Amino acid sequence: MRFLIVRTDIRAAADVDLAAAWAGGGRLRDETTAPEPRRQVVHAEDREAALILARALATVGAVRRGRQRVKVLPLHDPTEDGPDTTTG
Repeated sequence: MRFLIVRTDIRAAADVDLAAAWAGGGRLRDETTAPEPRRQVVHAEDREAALILARALATVGAVRRGRQRVKVLPLHDPTEDGPDTTTG
């Protein structure tokens, strides 16, 4: 399985927005509709390589100061869905 390693900026949230999301039971951030701005994107062929790359990106000063974050995301590989049924 392939992986995507992304370094993103963390969006600041006002205390009022945080309190409203908490009180309403909603989400403060929804990555599917409004993803954080990407700073760097790297691909890896397996989990071990992805984690090594993520550790390397985590040494960046902005990540260490809490202004950015590193995410490791698995990518769906259509060839891993199951056995090939097209051949007889």
